[in-house]
Amino acid sequence: MPIIVNLDVMLAKRKMSLSQLSEQVDVTIANLSVLKTNKAKAVRFSTLEAICKALDCQPGDILEYAEEEK
Repeated sequence: MPIIVNLDVMLAKRKMSLSQLSEQVDVTIANLSVLKTNKAKAVRFSTLEAICKALDCQPGDILEYAEEEK
């Protein structure tokens, strides 16, 4: 998948656990885990906004585009 989710990197930089983030953004740990492991097919802007607010970061700090190898 050409979009890479670096949620685990930002969590480590902020020294925050997935459960702490889950409480702050009101999203289940299971749903955040799907996002963190790059298995999500979509993310709501409201969820992305809440994550960025909680982690004090920009969407580009969490999402990265990488071309697929052919």
